[in-house]
Amino acid sequence: MNSELKYLSVGDCTIGEGYPVYIVAEIGINHNGDVGIAKSLIDVAAKAGANAVKFQKRTPELCVPPTQMNIMRQTPWGEMSYLEYRKRIEFGDEEYYDLEKYAAQKNIELFVSPWDIPSLKFAIEHGHNLIKVASASLTHIELLREIRKSGLPVIASTGMSTLFQIDAALEILDRDSLVLCHTTSSYPCNPNELNLRMINTLKSRYGIPIGYSGHETGLSTSVAAVALGAVFLERHITLDRTLWGSDQAASVEPLGFAKLIRDVRNLEVALGDGVKKVYESERVPMERLRLN
Repeated sequence: MNSELKYLSVGDCTIGEGYPVYIVAEIGINHNGDVGIAKSLIDVAAKAGANAVKFQKRTPELCVPPTQMNIMRQTPWGEMSYLEYRKRIEFGDEEYYDLEKYAAQKNIELFVSPWDIPSLKFAIEHGHNLIKVASASLTHIELLREIRKSGLPVIASTGMSTLFQIDAALEILDRDSLVLCHTTSSYPCNPNELNLRMINTLKSRYGIPIGYSGHETGLSTSVAAVALGAVFLERHITLDRTLWGSDQAASVEPLGFAKLIRDVRNLEVALGDGVKKVYESERVPMERLRLN
């Protein structure tokens, strides 16, 4: 590991200490298989000032556990098996080319979390500049090896994982092109399970850039994650938290997402450089209030 490396490059942006926080709007599966909704969510992210949008890419036959495939569930499109549902909301080549073109027009990066090797190859073939390892995939050793071979910058989430499992993943992934994200994989996450101090624990343990992927309701804890040193921030976004879907309740609506980015950018300025000084704005109060 290069212990001096504190950043990685993604497109025209740099992620790391001393640079603006890289903010990702996680669209995930909140589009419910509708390209129009996906484009509206890209609009939300771009208008708010996010650096990127992220989707989830799966090959359902490979990603759905065999015990879950035939379980029936109610959906907006009628009753269907879990496998059928996963296929129903999955975008293919045509949809992604359309979305990638649309994101480029909005000047916002688009990338995916590939949950299997064909989905990784899909992302590479589509020319994505960044790969996300979902928390569920952190122990998928074969996938991690293929991601390492891709040579792409990687964001890896650590939800549902022990330090031993994170250690094992980092033995495979290239630490010199990696941001590790603290995450708790419950949707929505209870504040008493956010454990934001893990950001500094991971930073101290691994010496690489650390981010935060939040699934909580509210905004303040995500801003706090940045105050604690997160250089990458990801939150799920939605057009409406009452929409159908497993991730909607843990997502941020358009106005809230815009406020989150505003607050993060204000915080970055407010943190300053840690050097004590007397500001010009203090001189008039000083003359008025001090005796000597």
